[in-house]
Amino acid sequence: QVQLVESGGGLVQAGGSLRLSCAASGGTFSSYAMGWFRQAPGKEREFVAAISRSGGITSYANSVKGRFTISRDNAKNTVYLQMNSLKPDDTAVYYCAGDSRIQGIVIRTTDGYAYWGQGTQVTVSS
Repeated sequence: QVQLVESGGGLVQAGGSLRLSCAASGGTFSSYAMGWFRQAPGKEREFVAAISRSGGITSYANSVKGRFTISRDNAKNTVYLQMNSLKPDDTAVYYCAGDSRIQGIVIRTTDGYAYWGQGTQVTVSS
């Protein structure tokens, strides 16, 4: 079983950047495909980005393509979400998720991930 802890959220002006980190412990990190999701007040949790176990496959929601980059450093047991050109619509709690059952693919649905962090708040002001 793996524990996930997000960090790096905060308040940023529109057009600015943030880098979120998700640190994993309690498991073999390289065995887990990872994803980022976000949830704004009153809305369902939505897919943002995902990365395969080796980092060779990535996927992004259309709303963040070209602005966000997911990456991982298996030596540091950490997955990152670099967020550039932030918009007020990006304001949400961002969650890190992982699952060791995902092999050779990435998944974009919340029910595809067994392990979740507690979230980190990202607020983008206009």
